[in-house]
Amino acid sequence: MRFGIQLGIGLGDIARLRDLAQMVEDLGYDVIYFPDHLVLEGPERQRVDAPSFDSMAMATIVATATKRVRIGHMVLCNLFRHPAMTAQSLATLDHLSKGRALAGLGTGWTETEFRMTGIPFPPIGERLRMLDESLTCIRGLWGEAPFTHAGEFFRFEAADILPRSVQKPHPPIVLGGGGKGLLRVAAKHADVLNLIADVGKQGYISMEGAAKLGDDVFRGKIDFVRAEAAKLGRDPNSIEISNFAFTMVMSDTAEASKGVREAVASFVKTTPDAAARAPMALLGTPEEMIMEVRRRQKNWDVRELVFQFSDEGVVKRFAREVMPALRT
Repeated sequence: MRFGIQLGIGLGDIARLRDLAQMVEDLGYDVIYFPDHLVLEGPERQRVDAPSFDSMAMATIVATATKRVRIGHMVLCNLFRHPAMTAQSLATLDHLSKGRALAGLGTGWTETEFRMTGIPFPPIGERLRMLDESLTCIRGLWGEAPFTHAGEFFRFEAADILPRSVQKPHPPIVLGGGGKGLLRVAAKHADVLNLIADVGKQGYISMEGAAKLGDDVFRGKIDFVRAEAAKLGRDPNSIEISNFAFTMVMSDTAEASKGVREAVASFVKTTPDAAARAPMALLGTPEEMIMEVRRRQKNWDVRELVFQFSDEGVVKRFAREVMPALRT
């Protein structure tokens, strides 16, 4: 079981990043991820009034500040960069980190940032085809031979771009999303799939959509992507499932934990029991969290748990009181 922290949202001062990354590594976390946005937006298009620092710059800072943790993005917006630039940047990060880079990509979903900037924001079907083709091109550029490709969106002619990645055949590919189209792309390309509620089509996080991502729906998405992988001749179990607990609340007592579950359930219009099992949340005392993560390991085959760095005390307590029990 791997444990990851997403740094960057709510960071405030970029000068803090180096120290925070070293602290996260010293606590025993396995992966540090970064978001990739021009503006930060919460559920129902609620703007987060905080700076959104450049994702590649943040990854570079952390690569030079750490020695062990994996470094990646959850996830890079495919629409922001040509695949040649993405391949070059991630290969550079792989060299800088001595082979610790992860290649996280997604279709792009925050419609607000595209409307503000004028960057084209095609319908989800086109974005999915672009992501599929970009991944094919990035993997081709990291191959040993010059890469030639004539596709719907991109063309390469004997492209021989150095450096290629340190990791062979390439850094692990992390895809994020939840719609069937994204899952089909993941079945073809992903080494790690971070499953979330489907946000690509509507262009924002819908509370109604997030509430629908319950226990059975999450399991159904895993079954779907692995069935699609099998159709393509891949080992279905080679796609590792990553779970992002966007809401992380650690309680000191069972009574306090009960109150948190009830509050979350009321907010998303579900039951306290369903809130406790919701994939996008992790609630409870350290003991309850251990039991719930074990359930997710057994029922969903979750191999990576990620949450956002928002409370330093929780990050430390989780590392000391929860992670050791789940390493065994």
